[in-house]
Amino acid sequence: MQGSSRWCGGAMALMLAWLCASGSAAAQVPATAPASAVPADDAQRDGYRYYQIGDLAAPRPAPTRAGMMLVGGGDWPREAFAWMIERAGHGRIVILRASGAAEAQNEFFRDLGGITAAQTLVFENRRAASDPRVLEIVRGADGIFIAGGDQSRYVRYWKGTPLARALDAHVRAGKPIGGTSAGLAILGAYAYGAMDGGSLVSQTALNDPTGPKLTLVDDFLHLPYLQRVITDSHFGKRDRLGRLIAFLARLSQDHRRSDLVGLGIDEYTALCIDAQGEGRVFSGNGGKVWLVRPSLRADVYAQGEPLSLRAVPVIGVGADSTLRMRDFKVERPAFSELYDVESGQLIRREPTA
Repeated sequence: MQGSSRWCGGAMALMLAWLCASGSAAAQVPATAPASAVPADDAQRDGYRYYQIGDLAAPRPAPTRAGMMLVGGGDWPREAFAWMIERAGHGRIVILRASGAAEAQNEFFRDLGGITAAQTLVFENRRAASDPRVLEIVRGADGIFIAGGDQSRYVRYWKGTPLARALDAHVRAGKPIGGTSAGLAILGAYAYGAMDGGSLVSQTALNDPTGPKLTLVDDFLHLPYLQRVITDSHFGKRDRLGRLIAFLARLSQDHRRSDLVGLGIDEYTALCIDAQGEGRVFSGNGGKVWLVRPSLRADVYAQGEPLSLRAVPVIGVGADSTLRMRDFKVERPAFSELYDVESGQLIRREPTA
C-alpha cells in the first residue's frame, strides 16, 4: 500500500500529464492525492489555470437537487456547505475564481469531505470563458461554487459568454450553485460590479447614488427566485446597509421599478434556498441576512445630490427564521426596523411604544 501511494512518480506521472493535456475525461487523481497532483506545467492553460483533486471518474453517489447557497464572505459556515454538498449528490464540485489557486477545492475535499472530486478553474481573461475544455468541466459539475475576490473580473471575463449561459443551464438542470463574497455579488439579477476598481462605502453611495463609483450590472446570470434581487456581502461588519439602500434607489430610478429587493448577508453566514424557494440561514457567529425592500421612490434623487428616502423596511432573517423567496415574506424574523435617509444620512427610526 505504501508503494502505491507514490504511484504519481515516474511513468505514471507522465501518463497522467498526457491524459490531462489531451483533456481526457478518464484522467484520475486518487482520493488521497493532493491538489498538486496535477503537474505544474499542466496547471497553466490558455487564459486560465486548472487544478483537480479526487477521483474524476467516480460515479456520483446520489442524485442532485436544486439549491442556491449565498454566503456573505469570511469563514465558511459548515452546515451550509454540507447542505450544498448533499444537494450535489456528494459528487464533483467545480470551483470558479479569477484569483488564487486551489485553496477552496482543498477545503471542500479535505476539510468538508463527502465528495468524489473537486476541480478549480482560475480565469485570467475573457477568452477562457469560451474555451471548450472549460465549458466541458462546468457542464459536468454536480455543484458549482464561485469563490471570492474581485467581482469586476467576473463581470469582464464572464458576462455575455458561453460560460454565463452554462451557469444558467447548470441551475435549470436542477443542480446547486453557491458563491461567497464576490461570488455572491454576481448571483442576483442585479449586481454591484465594482467596475471602478474600488469598494464603495455606504457614505459615498448615499452622498451621490448617481455617481460613477456606484457601478451596477444586470443581465448577467438569470437564477430562479433572484430575478428582483441585488445582493451584498460582509454586510454588518463593513456597515453596508447604506450602500445597499443606495443601490436599490439607483436601480429603482434606472429601471422604473418599485419591487426590487436587497439581500445583505453577514460574514460567516449563508442563505440556502431550496427548489421551492424556501430560504434558511446558517451561521457560525449568529450572523443574519438583511432583507431590504424600499416601497417608495426617493424623495431626492439627483446627480451630485445626497439621497433622501423615507420609510425603508429592513427585516433580519436569522437561524430560526424562514424566508419565502416567492414573496419575500419572513417567518419568525430576527428583527424588524425602519430607516430614513435624510440628505445622505442613514437614520434608524426608534420603535414606537
